[in-house]
Amino acid sequence: MRYTVAVFGEAERGNFQTAFFCQNLEQLESHFGNPPENSVGIQFAIQSLLYDRNLIFFRVKEEGFSTSDYLQGLYQLEKQHLFSNIKAVGMPGVGNGEIIGASETFCNIYNSILITSEADLYDYLTDHGS
Repeated sequence: MRYTVAVFGEAERGNFQTAFFCQNLEQLESHFGNPPENSVGIQFAIQSLLYDRNLIFFRVKEEGFSTSDYLQGLYQLEKQHLFSNIKAVGMPGVGNGEIIGASETFCNIYNSILITSEADLYDYLTDHGS
C-alpha cells in the first residue's frame, strides 16, 4: 500500500483551498508549475513523490501565513474520508499556533505525523512556550 502525504505550499498556479491528488512529478509540475522564491512546499511535495508516496497538495497564498487556506485544507482532509491513509502532513513555514493546533487534531485522529522544520518548531515553541 502506498502511503499518502498531504503538503501545503505556495505555487505559481493552481486553485487555492482545493485538494489535488498527485501520483508523479509530471502531474505536480503541470498543475502547479514552479515554486515562488523562498518557498519550500513544492520541494516537500517533490521529496514525497520521489520516496514513492502519493501526494495531496494544497496551494496556499503564503506559506505559514494564509491561515484560512491551511484551516480549509485540514477541514477537507478531515471531513472527506477519501484520503484514509495519510501518514504525514507537511506544512513548511508554519509556526502559527492555530494552524499547528488544527494539524495536531488531524494527526491525532488519523495517526499521522507533522513534517516541519527546526525554524518553524522554534517559532512555535517561542511563541507559545511561556
